[in-house]
Amino acid sequence: MADQPDANATAQPVTVEASSLRDQVTTVKRALVGSPVRKWLVWTSVGIMAVIVATSIGQVLLNRWNQPFYDALARRDMAAFLHQLMIFAMIAGTLLVLNIAQTWLNQMIRLKLREALTLDLIDQWMRPARAFRLANAGAIGVNPDQRMQQDAAHLSDLTTDLGVGLLQSFILLVSFVGVLWQLSSGFVFHVNDWSLAIPGYMVWAAFLYAGIASWLSWLVGRPLIRLNSDRYTREAELRSSMVRVNENVDAIALYHGEADAKRRLEIDLGTVLGAMRRIYTAQINLSWVTDTYGWITVVAPILVASPVYFSGDISFGGLMMAVGAFNQVHSSLRWFINNIGGIADWRATLMRVADFRIALDETDVLHDKERRIDFGDSANGSLTFEKLQVASPEGCTKLADSHVEIHPGERVMITGEPGAGKTLFFRAIAGLWPWGSGRIGLPAGETPIFVPRVPYFPVGTLREVLDHPNGPAPASDADISAVLAEVGLERLSSSLGRTARWDHELGDDEQRALAFARLALRQPKWVIIDEAMDAFDGPSLRRVLSMLEKRLPDTAILNIGRGLHNAHFFPRALSIVKDLGAPALKPARVRAGAIDPPPKAVARRKK
Repeated sequence: MADQPDANATAQPVTVEASSLRDQVTTVKRALVGSPVRKWLVWTSVGIMAVIVATSIGQVLLNRWNQPFYDALARRDMAAFLHQLMIFAMIAGTLLVLNIAQTWLNQMIRLKLREALTLDLIDQWMRPARAFRLANAGAIGVNPDQRMQQDAAHLSDLTTDLGVGLLQSFILLVSFVGVLWQLSSGFVFHVNDWSLAIPGYMVWAAFLYAGIASWLSWLVGRPLIRLNSDRYTREAELRSSMVRVNENVDAIALYHGEADAKRRLEIDLGTVLGAMRRIYTAQINLSWVTDTYGWITVVAPILVASPVYFSGDISFGGLMMAVGAFNQVHSSLRWFINNIGGIADWRATLMRVADFRIALDETDVLHDKERRIDFGDSANGSLTFEKLQVASPEGCTKLADSHVEIHPGERVMITGEPGAGKTLFFRAIAGLWPWGSGRIGLPAGETPIFVPRVPYFPVGTLREVLDHPNGPAPASDADISAVLAEVGLERLSSSLGRTARWDHELGDDEQRALAFARLALRQPKWVIIDEAMDAFDGPSLRRVLSMLEKRLPDTAILNIGRGLHNAHFFPRALSIVKDLGAPALKPARVRAGAIDPPPKAVARRKK
């Protein structure tokens, strides 16, 4: 049985600090600058900017077309009317082509942005030992798959849509604010015998109108940032629960645990639905502001210009031209109002993606103020432990002997009481858990092979699985078949070229036996095992030991476990002890804006 307290000891405490918007934007920017697709992003961005500028010019021409067109209608001039229709067809055709080009460029930016973000997150996550350390870094390490897959995709879509929309609104504003200023420069208000001229009257009216609505929209819509982030966290928990149930359907059926699994899934679904209800309530509140504003906007430009029209200072065509320019300026200014929900969603998604990447960077400096184990090479080719103490939140794990030297070819059994920290000691030797004191001297020029309790097999053919990680040279099919037969897996010799999820097809004992077969094919000089032999029954253990005796006669093997193995194979024994009085590992600090998962999620992660 696995040494449960060892696993718990690795769940290091973490103090969560919220990152700022500036930190998040800077982090994503750094990821994009270092991306291999950054040139694609630059050129597509330049292309869409050129298309938007050209579209804005077309919109200005279309606005100017309003006056002669409506004036022709007012005069009932058929020839001028048909001429203006021909001009409209040319302008509209050009704008149609530009709109299609903008749609294509928008999709390309979205695609490349997702590629850049996801590749960067995968690269950062798969740095040596980072995924392991992040998994033990608190709430930020929960469900990293969602942050890299769903959140990165959603952030790419939102960033593209909002960014292109903002750019388009800005260019339209620059294009039409001058037009509107010029059109309203001659607006004079007459009240009895009193006249008042306001330069750029409709420009100021548009800015004031949009500014008030933007402020109200932000005031009402701001809670959506927190609510969206909370929803994504709950969605991840629900998906994780469903995956866990699917991967354990056999055990659930044997224990008749369907009712309990259903109850837990319903609880997770309830938290998601609760989060969605809160979002919908906030969206309804926001709709009161935006929809009211939208209806008023239907008549607002005409109301603004009507006093001048009724006084006879402009024609009907001039009125429609001014209204069109007002609408263009106003539509640019109301970009924020139209997208307040999307902005809140973007802000929440940016926080999840950026904080995840920040945490990936900072896992390398967790407990930076804590003492670390000194790793170095052993000059005589031995594995040495000098006053080694492995720190944990509960104390420290150490060998009973302060000085230990293991020579090449030795076979050593390392045992300890339950809760002594055997797995923690194993991870310390592997460099996954560097906090503590003392020194570990690794054999110079050699790379030890570490065998965990649960083996890892990548998806692929059985031949590829047995060659992973790559040894000095791929083994021949004859050698593979011989080793499989020696560990009792001769039935797999006919499946070397078959692709499968071997961790699903094979039982636990068969997976462990396959891991030792792979170990024998690699021919390492040093092997360190973490309780992988403890679950074997008598015949299976004898087969594995016999295979190791035959295939790895000169290999040094350290087996960390319960000490129930063949004393002839492991003639030397060492003991691991727990020192509860030693200084405990202090909390680390990670900047993260993620909402902590519910208590049951934390408990599940520690199991």
